[in-house]
Amino acid sequence: MEDPPRSTSPLRLSRAFWRDERVIQIGIQILFLALVVWAGAAALRNMVTSLRQQGLVLGFDFLASGAGFDISDTLIRYTSSDTFARALLVGLLNTILVSLLGIVLATLLGIAVGVARLSSNWLVNRMAWVFVEVMRNVPLLVLLVFIYTAFFLKLPRTRQAVSLGPIYLSNRGVAVPWGEPTDTWSLYVSVLIGALIVGTLVGVAMRWWQERSGRPRPLFWPPLLTVALIALLGWIAMPQPPLTLSYPEIAGFNFEGGQVLSPEFMALLIGLVIYTAGFIGEVVRAGIQAVPKGQIEAARALGLTPSRILRLVVFPQALRLIIPPITNQYLNLTKNSTLAVAIGYPDLFSVSGTIINQTGRAVEMIAVVMGVYLILSLVTSLTMNWYNRRVRLVER
Repeated sequence: MEDPPRSTSPLRLSRAFWRDERVIQIGIQILFLALVVWAGAAALRNMVTSLRQQGLVLGFDFLASGAGFDISDTLIRYTSSDTFARALLVGLLNTILVSLLGIVLATLLGIAVGVARLSSNWLVNRMAWVFVEVMRNVPLLVLLVFIYTAFFLKLPRTRQAVSLGPIYLSNRGVAVPWGEPTDTWSLYVSVLIGALIVGTLVGVAMRWWQERSGRPRPLFWPPLLTVALIALLGWIAMPQPPLTLSYPEIAGFNFEGGQVLSPEFMALLIGLVIYTAGFIGEVVRAGIQAVPKGQIEAARALGLTPSRILRLVVFPQALRLIIPPITNQYLNLTKNSTLAVAIGYPDLFSVSGTIINQTGRAVEMIAVVMGVYLILSLVTSLTMNWYNRRVRLVER
C-alpha cells in the first residue's frame, strides 16, 4: 500500500506574537518605562500641589533679585548688590577652580605615592604605605575639619606671620606673590589664544605626518614648544610687560600686594588632594604591577636605566589600565568638593544653601546644583573616555 502523496506546498508554521521573546522583551521594557514615567509624574504632581498649598510656585525668576550677602572668595567682581545668579556663578567658578587644581595636584601626588609603594627602599615604601592607609581610612570630612582647625586657624596673626621667603603664613591665609595685569594684558591674551591655535595646528600636522610616513613622530613636544615660543616672543614684543609681579607685605592687620589664599580654600584644596592621592596611588601601583615582567626584563636587557624603564616602558602600558579607575577618583574629587560647606568655603553648594535660606526656593536650587554637578561629571567622564580611546592598545 502506497503512502498518500505529500503536499508540495510548504507548511507555514506561525507563532503567536505574544510568545515571541523579542516582543516580550520589548513589552517588558515599555512597561517598565511607563511605570517610571508614571511614578515620576505622580511625585512631581504631588510636589507642585504641596508647594501651591504653601503659596509657592516653581520658577527661577528669583535669580534676578539682589543677593544681599557677601562672598569672601571670588574670582570675578561681586558685591552684595549683585543678583542671586551672579552669586551662583561665583560659587560655580570656585568649585571649578578647586576641582581642576585638585585633579592636577592629586594626580601628581598619587603617581609619586604609587611609584613609592613599589620602591625597593624600605623607608620610602613604608612611608607611602602609611600615607595610603591613613588617607583611605580617614573620613574626608574629618580630614578637612582637622586641617582647617588644627593647622590654619592655629597659625599666628598677620603681624607675627611665618615668613617663607616671599610667602607668608597666617590665620588669614597664605599670602603669595601674584601677577597684576597691566595695560597690555588684554592684547597679550589675544597672543596666547593665537599661540594655542597655532600649537593645535602643529599637533594636527605632526599626527598627519606620522600617519603618512608610518613612523612614530613626537606629538607632544612640538605643539608645546610652539605655544611656549609664541608666548615668549609676544611677551618680549609688548611695549610693557603684560604682568607685573606684586609681592605681599605686612601692613597693619592685613597684607598689601600679592594674593592672599584664604584658609578655607587652602584647607579644602589640601584635604581633597591628599585624600584623593591616597586612592590614586593604589590605582597607579596596581596598574604598574599589571605590566608583564617580561617587558621590564626586556628593557633591562637593552640597557635602559630604571627611570627610563618606568617612563618609556612600564608607565605607557600601565596607563591603559590606570585611566578607567582614575576617572572615578576625579569624579569623586569634584563631588567631594561639596564638603566645603563644613569649613565655610563658598563653593556652589555653599552659596546655594545661603540662597535657599534667603528665598526658600529649595527645590529650584537643589535642581540647579544637581544639574551643574551632573554636567561637570559628564564632561570629566567624556574627556577621560576620549583620552582612554587615544592611548588604548589597538589589536590587529
